[in-house]
Amino acid sequence: MRKKEIVKRYIIFIIGLFINSLGVSMITKANLGTSPISSIPYVLSLHFPFTLGQFTIMFSILLIVLQLLILRKNFKFEHVLQIPVSIAFGYFIDFTMILLGFVNPNIYIMKIVYLLIGCAILGVGVYMEVLANVVMLPGESFVRAIVATWKTEFGVTKVAFDVSMTVIAGILSFIFMGQLVGVREGTIIAALLVGFIARFIGRKLSFLPEKLFPKETDTEKKEELISQKENSPICIAIGRQYGCGGHEIGKRLAKKLGFEFYDSEIIKMVANTTNYSETYIDKKDEKMTNCSVFDLINYMYEQYDKHENPKDEIFTAEVEAIQKLAQKGNCIIIGRCADYILKNQKNCLSIFLSAPIEYRIQEVAKRENISEQKAKKKIHQNDRLRANNYQYYTHQIWGVSSNYELCIDTSKGEEFVDNLIMKAVEEIKNSTENEKITMK
Repeated sequence: MRKKEIVKRYIIFIIGLFINSLGVSMITKANLGTSPISSIPYVLSLHFPFTLGQFTIMFSILLIVLQLLILRKNFKFEHVLQIPVSIAFGYFIDFTMILLGFVNPNIYIMKIVYLLIGCAILGVGVYMEVLANVVMLPGESFVRAIVATWKTEFGVTKVAFDVSMTVIAGILSFIFMGQLVGVREGTIIAALLVGFIARFIGRKLSFLPEKLFPKETDTEKKEELISQKENSPICIAIGRQYGCGGHEIGKRLAKKLGFEFYDSEIIKMVANTTNYSETYIDKKDEKMTNCSVFDLINYMYEQYDKHENPKDEIFTAEVEAIQKLAQKGNCIIIGRCADYILKNQKNCLSIFLSAPIEYRIQEVAKRENISEQKAKKKIHQNDRLRANNYQYYTHQIWGVSSNYELCIDTSKGEEFVDNLIMKAVEEIKNSTENEKITMK
């Protein structure tokens, strides 16, 4: 990693750390509880003559010591860096608590408003820390130490850690003050909302890491890329509405053109490169009920590549499989955002197949031997799942003509569809041949 990039990452991290502390302070000042990781220091600060920031430092040091005991010989220099980070974070919290001295809401609705503002600020801070990717705060690092040592599932461990911090804070408040203080509905809201906001920002600014930290490409890699473009096979990426016959059309065209055909074969490839069964992958494949709900339950996986959510891990494996197949030889690939994945590949023809709902109802009812009412329901359900999945991973709207080079109504008939696609393939072949002649 270049020195300039390291400096840039640490600057982003320090700014993110300050924003993080501002978010924690805002949530705390809302007086509806604080974030789970700060709940124990906050409860203790209400009873003992130390500030929230000071107790945050002490608690962080305790977590670092516990990491040392858990990791032992695997405790590395990166873990030691948590000490100065924790000290800075503690002082940042005390400073921002003073800075927000004017925030003392008495009306409940205003408490909620300040709580939500605090969650938004904290979400930005968390995103910046993840973006910097240099040092973790002790809370996250402690969870990672448990996962690495006892091979637990990261998401479950993170939730268990947050719940444990909240419960311990509640017990301490009863011990020292005889009532529940410092742990309220705001603690739960912060636990759910902050990570969701951080992940949402991460998806919307997915282009930012590449802009801030561009990867260097040496001469050999550039030459290799040029060579790949010149010898790139033809790949037809087909997106399709449910019931318009996309699978059958793709298979038929592959036979006519002498291309390889990939649909369920991709599921088998993903099963071979992940720890998931074909049945499990098939249940997750091209299906997402709701993007926002998925973000809400999935946020704890975002920070570490080693602990991707199963859905994300499957999609990552599909991307690798699709790229590999597209380079292997002439082929047709069905669905799975292949048009987006291969958008920068030369000789890739992206197609979206659709048909009127009445046509699709009749086709599905006949093919699956169900009533037209059930067929209609199934079509709407599958289209919604595919649209949500496509939008989530590509940040584009599924089926919009500007995302594809050909949009075809399959109700026009087999000959009409086949002729259009085969003519487009012929144009690609001619264009490639002309380029080779020009280069000679």
